[in-house]
Amino acid sequence: MAMPNVIPKSQIEAILSVPPYTVTDPRQVSKVSSKHPIASSIFKSSLNIIFYCDKPTDDEEGPGWVAAGWIMESLSIAFKDHPLLSGRLRRCEDGHGDLEIVSNDSGARLFEATIPISLLDFLALEDVEMAESQLVYWKDIDELTPQFSPLFYVQVTNFQCGGYSIGISCSILFADVLITDNFLQKWAKIHSDILPKDKEPKLPIFYLPNLKAPRANLNGLFPSTTRERDSQAVIYKINTTTEMEDVALICLEEAEKKLGKGKTSSEFVLLVKESPKVINVQNWKKSEVGKSHLENDEVELNSVDLKEYMGMNEVSFTEGSKPTTVSYWIDSGDGGVHAIAVPSYDKMGDSAELSIIVIIPFQNQIIN
Repeated sequence: MAMPNVIPKSQIEAILSVPPYTVTDPRQVSKVSSKHPIASSIFKSSLNIIFYCDKPTDDEEGPGWVAAGWIMESLSIAFKDHPLLSGRLRRCEDGHGDLEIVSNDSGARLFEATIPISLLDFLALEDVEMAESQLVYWKDIDELTPQFSPLFYVQVTNFQCGGYSIGISCSILFADVLITDNFLQKWAKIHSDILPKDKEPKLPIFYLPNLKAPRANLNGLFPSTTRERDSQAVIYKINTTTEMEDVALICLEEAEKKLGKGKTSSEFVLLVKESPKVINVQNWKKSEVGKSHLENDEVELNSVDLKEYMGMNEVSFTEGSKPTTVSYWIDSGDGGVHAIAVPSYDKMGDSAELSIIVIIPFQNQIIN
């Protein structure tokens, strides 16, 4: 039986920065080619994932606090191979207003929080999908000073029962890293490997109860722009890496049918990872995309579940203990229709396969 719709509020207890374990040298740079201002929906969009974990044993001390402490170390190690995740979006130095993501080691943000409800009662809430915005932290990229805005956040939330959640939010600009590069699995493996294997429990260096100052309300100092679940997403595996605009439109129309949305907006934003070092963001009108020559068997669409495709249910931060529940959603930013083309690249840097993620907001039903 679902609980009444009283959404509890999480309380931020601590905030840490997580840079790569070693200095990134040379710096990595990914150009973001876009005529959209930083305040537009595509730069507000984020991929949000929540792993729910039960208290492992009755005698373990503060399992959520312990997990957060080890995350501080494991995430830092994981960033060594993916330093852009801990970098920043900035304007290029040539003065032309172009954008780029640079691996300047500024770090991701790790939030530790509590929430006044048990894990079981939280999952039984009538509007649990609305309440999940309390378990992830996201802050829209600042339009004037983007170089100070993190692009990757983790929030570990302790429930009253001893269970906890690991909430991850990252800029949609990193869709390829999380989706095709299997970053979550790599990070979880590192995390599991660094945990102590002896019977005597060992606390991490960053164990909050040993370091925490007297209680202070940090929520007001670090307001979040995390939005409630506002869209649905469908991912397609494509047997061609050419004509991405045309293929994206085909996928968009298929997603409309699959989700029963009818016709959506006449415009959509297409984000394409053109190469490992270039991201292209464009605004398209459906009428401007000609796909007649692709309306045949040369384009084979295979719809897959994003959770299954990313292996979310297989991610385990503790050896032999998978999360009890996994939830995810893609925040569309401000209600726009998005298509994200994510080619996978072989060792030679050539595109080998194409994934298209279509994001359609719940309320988007009108033809403009």
